[in-house]
Amino acid sequence: MNYQTIQVRFQDPVCFIQFYRPEFNNTINERLIEECNQVLELCRETVTIVVLEGLPEVFCFGADFKGMYEKIASGKQCEQNPEPLYDLWFKLATGPFITISHVQGKVNAGGVGFVAASDIVLAGQTAQFSLSELLFGLLPACVLPFLIRRVGFQKAHYLTLTTQGISAQQAYTWGLVDACDVQSEVLLRKHLLRLRHLSKTGISRYKRYMTGLYDSLLQSKSLALAANQEVFSDPRNMEGIFRYVEKGQLPWED
Repeated sequence: MNYQTIQVRFQDPVCFIQFYRPEFNNTINERLIEECNQVLELCRETVTIVVLEGLPEVFCFGADFKGMYEKIASGKQCEQNPEPLYDLWFKLATGPFITISHVQGKVNAGGVGFVAASDIVLAGQTAQFSLSELLFGLLPACVLPFLIRRVGFQKAHYLTLTTQGISAQQAYTWGLVDACDVQSEVLLRKHLLRLRHLSKTGISRYKRYMTGLYDSLLQSKSLALAANQEVFSDPRNMEGIFRYVEKGQLPWED
């Protein structure tokens, strides 16, 4: 199949999904969510490992502000429906396959959601993780249930409030990253060599069991969606986003 926002290759029993929107800094739009969901459905029956990758400079940089701006400028409605993205992350977290985020470069906002939803996170030394939402009056509402599950409430709280990036080493210390190395490709190969021996049935049963042990992702969904829709329906927030796209100015800058 031909995809517009991702590049996909299957090397049984592994599926590699690369976010590929280099001209848009690997930001998340509706098409990327839709295409990732399509691939994960293809993976349900036979694939045992799904590897998410980005570009050397950026893994994934969150919402596509430019795309939102262009839609409004062309006279189209720009209603934000966060549910497909939340459901995509839920599939990564609970689906019948092992999900690995292989991270190089910058990860921001919704990109952190992909990382936090993954079973295993491997990072290169250049990786950097941040949540910038509050700079625009937004909240990482849908990211936080997955992030809290990984690193705990206070670290997710701190990352949200400061809006500052943390290094791969700091993310490793916090538990957001499971292993990091200068040669992250070698690290990935070593993990795949080991994980390939696990059976589809064993992985499916294990993921189902773990989902039952920790069911807060489902419990948090309605609250997360409501909070996301609230901040994106605030005209002041949208004005700040559009001014940033037009002039590169943050909301508090003249």
